[in-house]
Formats: sequence, structure tokens, C-alpha cells
Amino acid sequence: MTAASVAADGLIGTSALRERGWTETAIKRFLGDADQLRPNPVYRSAAPARLYDSARVGEAEASPGWQEWRTGAAKRSARSSAAAETRRAALRAEIAALDIRVPLMDLDDLAERAVRHRNIRDADRAWDRGWDDPEPAEAGSVDQATLDRWCVNYLRHRQMSYDADLDALYGRVGRGEAEAAIRRRVYEVIAAAHPSLAAECARQQAEREKGY
Repeated sequence: MTAASVAADGLIGTSALRERGWTETAIKRFLGDADQLRPNPVYRSAAPARLYDSARVGEAEASPGWQEWRTGAAKRSARSSAAAETRRAALRAEIAALDIRVPLMDLDDLAERAVRHRNIRDADRAWDRGWDDPEPAEAGSVDQATLDRWCVNYLRHRQMSYDADLDALYGRVGRGEAEAAIRRRVYEVIAAAHPSLAAECARQQAEREKGY
């Protein structure tokens, strides 16, 4: 029992107990009712904080029953983690086998298509929000960084169909990881097909990894 987990009054809260390996089930089984109830320090309308006497917690943790439960809980957690990792590995293998392609296009044609696609999206957004029609952009009047961004977005959204692959992952262990891996592959494929867009692909991927 660490001093940091015990308050000055010798009481331990449920958060500190969880940090020490306790679960809600274990708290009910080995400690029962809290020794004190106090108003929630963060949200006054929330359920009161439950506090347990540190001496009683120490006795429970030293008991054979708790020790046996803790050992079993660790084994169950390890088995669950191993099973989850096996499923994640299977998903990674599926993703590696996906046939993700991007069409090779003349850069000028790609730019024109990307700008047209952007203009349509901007017009639809303005219509939905009741704004005035925006001034259509033209490829020659857009800076290169913006044009590269529009080209990558156009290829991702209009020329590559990976939504079905993402939908197939719904409810699977590692879905978030799988989605990130598929999108990473998409950026890699775009960069390989159109090297001039590689920097923009890397920028967008970095932003996604940061959670933007």
C-alpha cells in the first residue's frame, strides 16, 4: 500500500483502489459497504464518493482469498489480452491483403477534377446552410498547397472505394486500429501513384495520427 494512495485521514477512494488492481466486483466482494460517503468533489449532483478504511483494505489485500482472486484476475486479463491481440493480428493480415488502387491520372486533369469536386462540395454546403453561392475556384487561381490537398481528398473520396472495407470491420476487435491502417495504406498508394502528392499525403496522415 503506497502512501500516495491513502488520504491523510486513512481513507482510500475507489479510484485509488482501481489503480491498485481492484475491480468493482472485488470491492463489493472483499470490502462491502464503504466506511464513509462524501459529496463528489467534482460534480455535486453525482453519486457520493465511497471511501474505505486503509487498514481494512490492507487486511483484505493480505487475505488468501484476495490473493487468489488477484492471481486469477491477472491470468484472465492476460488471456483476454492475448485473444484480442490474435484478433488484431488477423485484421492486420486482412488489411495487408486488400487490393487498394488509385487510378493514374494526368496531373492537370486531376487538378481540374479536384477543383470541380471541391466547387460542388462548397455549393452543397452553402445550400444546406442557407449561404449565398460561393465563387467557384479555378485550378489556376489556387495555391499549390491547397490544390495538392484538394487532389488528395478527391482521390480518397471519389476515386477509391474503401468504405465497404471499413464497414466490414464494424464491431470487430481492433476496428480503430484497422481503420487507421487502411487509411494509411490509402495515403501510401496515392503517394506511390502520384509522387508530387506524397508530401500532402504525409501531412494529412500526420494530422490524423494527432487526432485532428
